[in-house]
Amino acid sequence: MNNPNQQQKTPEQIQQALHAKLEQAIEDTNKKRPTIDLNKLDKKRYRKVRWFFFTILLHVIWWDIILNRPLLEWFRTPMERRWRKIARRYRVLAIEMGGVLIKLGQFLSIRVDILPPAVTGELAGLQDKVPPVALSDVIAQIEADFGRPIAEIFPWFDPKPLGSASLSQAHLARIKSGETIVVKVLRPNIEVLVETDLAAIRLALKWLKFYKRVSTRVNLDWLTDEFTTVTRQELDFINEGKNAERFADSLAHKPELYTPQIYWDYTATHTLSMENVAFIKISDLQGIDAAGISRLEVAKVFYTIYMTQTFQTNFVHSDPHPGNVFVRPLRHPDEPEGKIFAPGDIAPYMENRPFQIVFIDFGMMAVIPDRLRASLREYAIGLGTRDAHRIVQSYVMGNTLLPGADLKRLEEAHQAILDRFWGVQMGKLQDVALEEAQYFFNEYRDLINEAPFQFQADMLFVVRSIGILSGMCTNLDSEFDPWTETIPFAEELAQQEIQQNWQGYLQSGLGWGQTLFNLPTNIDRVLTQTQRGNLTVQSSLAPDSRKMFLRLEKAIFRLTWALVAVGLLLAGVQTQGQLWYADGFMVLALLAFLWGMLR
Repeated sequence: MNNPNQQQKTPEQIQQALHAKLEQAIEDTNKKRPTIDLNKLDKKRYRKVRWFFFTILLHVIWWDIILNRPLLEWFRTPMERRWRKIARRYRVLAIEMGGVLIKLGQFLSIRVDILPPAVTGELAGLQDKVPPVALSDVIAQIEADFGRPIAEIFPWFDPKPLGSASLSQAHLARIKSGETIVVKVLRPNIEVLVETDLAAIRLALKWLKFYKRVSTRVNLDWLTDEFTTVTRQELDFINEGKNAERFADSLAHKPELYTPQIYWDYTATHTLSMENVAFIKISDLQGIDAAGISRLEVAKVFYTIYMTQTFQTNFVHSDPHPGNVFVRPLRHPDEPEGKIFAPGDIAPYMENRPFQIVFIDFGMMAVIPDRLRASLREYAIGLGTRDAHRIVQSYVMGNTLLPGADLKRLEEAHQAILDRFWGVQMGKLQDVALEEAQYFFNEYRDLINEAPFQFQADMLFVVRSIGILSGMCTNLDSEFDPWTETIPFAEELAQQEIQQNWQGYLQSGLGWGQTLFNLPTNIDRVLTQTQRGNLTVQSSLAPDSRKMFLRLEKAIFRLTWALVAVGLLLAGVQTQGQLWYADGFMVLALLAFLWGMLR
């Protein structure tokens, strides 16, 4: 849909005009955008969110750390029951307070592939049950943005919200050319609410620094900055519009993808106007079936689009929850020429109807940094070719392993995973994982306890989107097989790598030639140092040997305290009835035993 004023212009003139408007909009936004005073946060909200996170921290310390010890495990309440209560409390809090809390809940609610139904079911209501903002507040926001009455901007404005999200609200409106578009408006005072939530989350991440198992694996300061930056970008509608156009350009070669047009003439600091693309929600399984669209094909196309984003364009839509993704029905070959379905139209059932995937909400986009792109490609190729060695090497390239990680042991574990899970359909993955859990725990207990990975903070939202992707594909069709869909993608990446790296291979060959040429000189230098007695050799324990010594050290520690406990117990028995402090020996024996076993 184009503006009538642009129909008489050449494509070059239209492009120049668009860039001029964009630059002006960015300049206006920089002038209008309010500066948040961190000293003027919503203190009541901050205290409430902070207390909730603190109670979760206490819960984890008590139930999952203190009671997760020998003997004390008997007193633990089943994990699923405990976390269902926490999920219910979180859902109530998020619906009441909105803001960033809704975003987090939406992410967790779609992880049906790894989280139990008790948790995802409690959080599922966060997707569509966000209370709408009063119409008067929405109109006031728009009029403040454009500096004139809403009637002069939109001849018609639907008072009923089209959708209500955590940070914004969408309404249908009609512009002067007669086109019906979607107007997205930030919630009033949302900047203060977001900054308040971010302050509470920053505090919770600071608390995590005291847990060495987390702080040694995650740069929490970096993680905080990344999360804060991306979340604040969602409040920048000019940036979101630019992201939408960049997203469309990066995937222009994908005809199965459709991206809405941005109407810059009707976009301002707190208002974003775009093409109406409210077709069939990707979570509306009945609607997809009623149009004759294959849900399995939707899952395949959706998966392929995300593989392309992650491993090729490196510009990833990081918020693909069901409210942000639609399925657009297209004309079936048996239908009349020129047949087009508008948003809201009911497409009649036609078997194997063609379709397009439609994304909205481009505020949360992730750019994969250069330093991780090669490792991600290596991982995709390794996964598609079932090469455990290549997968582990991708971890090394991406610096995602802790120093001293046992690479051979990791390869063995990954090979076992590939052998046991390859070809398992998404819907059966959780059941198979539960069946195999005991085997993997017994066979790779050392790796599980060691957890040799360190998390890359700038991949936070990419990992988030892939997590949501797996859950949504499972929901679309439990027969979806991600392994099969990965193979052709990996083969294409491998072929591109060979074509693009022939110069690198030539340079490597020259390097080997130079090494061979210098080999006699280097051997002579080593022999000379040996004759003079100056040759030194540094060695270190192999990972398996180091682990064996650590286990032995722990066993000796426990044995020592057990012997102390036995000695105190015998002293108490021998002096029972003779000395007034005999019972004290008994108590000390018990404390010594618990200290040795539980520490």
